[in-house]
Amino acid sequence: MKSANLGATGALGFRHKRVQRVRRLLAQPSYRRAEGAFVVEGAKLVAEALRSGAPVEGVYAAPEGMADPVVGAARAAGVRVFPLGPGVIERVTDTVTAQPVLAVAGRGDRPLDEAKDAPLVVVCVDVRDPGNLGTVLRTAEAAGVGAVICCEGTVDVYNPKSVRASAGSIFHVRLVAGGEPVDVLEQLGAWGMRRLGTAASHGEPYHEVDFRRPTALVLGNEAHGLEGHAAAGGVDGWVTVPMVGRSESLNVGMAAAVLCFEAARQRSS
Repeated sequence: MKSANLGATGALGFRHKRVQRVRRLLAQPSYRRAEGAFVVEGAKLVAEALRSGAPVEGVYAAPEGMADPVVGAARAAGVRVFPLGPGVIERVTDTVTAQPVLAVAGRGDRPLDEAKDAPLVVVCVDVRDPGNLGTVLRTAEAAGVGAVICCEGTVDVYNPKSVRASAGSIFHVRLVAGGEPVDVLEQLGAWGMRRLGTAASHGEPYHEVDFRRPTALVLGNEAHGLEGHAAAGGVDGWVTVPMVGRSESLNVGMAAAVLCFEAARQRSS
């Protein structure tokens, strides 16, 4: 007798243990940490994971996703493909329009030591919005940042929204996940990095900062910034993006883009 967890064609049903694992990986940061894995949604991001050499455990496809070229690419790479029954993927994911292909991949965390010789690192302290964090990753890759450090208190970098917002950069940026902010900044300082906190005002204008020195750019919370955080005592100075209009500040992702590309400009000149 065929299991109730399998459809007539052998496709996995919603209650199958593999499907439930995917569901928990999407929903629970603690489960992602325990399993050392996360979910990649959409054929484009799955293809990027495969191209990058990320450790892809398996690809899951809805009936309408089985014909996508990424399914063939996964099989060619020796990655197991699991067909899903009709309506299963919509029940598993949290997006309004579910992607018909997703994958489970191993986390790519690196130890803090790998940031030691980077000319520029971005340190996220209490960044809470996953879309902002994904944008920071995307910016960091585009600007050639050496590492992104996501300290304790920052949203999980493997949150599904962060992964989607990174547009594949999560597979190409050197990521350090974890570490108390004060301890991380202390270690970066011990390596000789100048630690610059971002501030809405009163900091040195970003275009006057010498980013050719080894620098740790420290980003704070969207609502409260960095200045009220305990980690503020671990910075060597402050940098500001001067505002001309009525806005008081840029969001974290936009500020990171301005500062990281200024650093890239200085290093290329």
